Amino acid sequence: MEERNIGTTTLSARSAVLSALLGSHPPRLPARHLVRIGALFGVAEGTVRVALSRMVAAGDLVQEDGFYTLSPRLIERQARQDESRDPRTRPWDGTWEVAVVTAERRAPADRVALRHAMTALRLAELREGTWMRPANLVRSAWPEVVTAQCTLIDGRPRRDPTPLLWDLDGWAAEARRLEGALERADGLAEGFLVSAAVLRHLLADPLLPPELLPAGWPGAELRARYDAFDARYREVLLRHLAG
Repeated sequence: MEERNIGTTTLSARSAVLSALLGSHPPRLPARHLVRIGALFGVAEGTVRVALSRMVAAGDLVQEDGFYTLSPRLIERQARQDESRDPRTRPWDGTWEVAVVTAERRAPADRVALRHAMTALRLAELREGTWMRPANLVRSAWPEVVTAQCTLIDGRPRRDPTPLLWDLDGWAAEARRLEGALERADGLAEGFLVSAAVLRHLLADPLLPPELLPAGWPGAELRARYDAFDARYREVLLRHLAG
């Protein structure tokens, strides 16, 4: 779902549409359902339909027979979101993945694309041009944007660099706050916003091996609570959309 702060009852037409489709499986909804979702936040039908037309023109959505579907680029984003709810990890042997930028000349667009890819791969930047993380995630292959700009190394730091790479205390504190927000969420609009906030936060989970996490790490608990919340919320939302 689209990023949004909890505590507001307003949402733009574009954000409402993206959040709805990113949270739907398959990511395909009729225009009338998207209009009803916009209405939860006081967005007029005409405003939603204008936003839909603009999103199709921008390549964010595909329209066919009155249904709107995420574009391939956003379907990839949904896949990352889904993986953050059920991450694929493997036992950790102490090895770290290190990617060092070695391309001599890079266009600004290439730099932005690499940063986006590294964030999606959950690597963190130790210093400019040096990205790393524990090798505990299941990977099929490194994307070309990484291999074209970086040299990849497997290594074992002599000292744990985790505190330099991630604010684990901050992530844990926000996760616990969101657990409470899930318990208190009241109504379709608030539930929609809380759901979006949780999914955004799970995308920021570094997914470290247990050996590197502080005691009482709330990642698994937040996922379990969100799964239970989402099952209940989706049922109520679908009834609302059906009219």
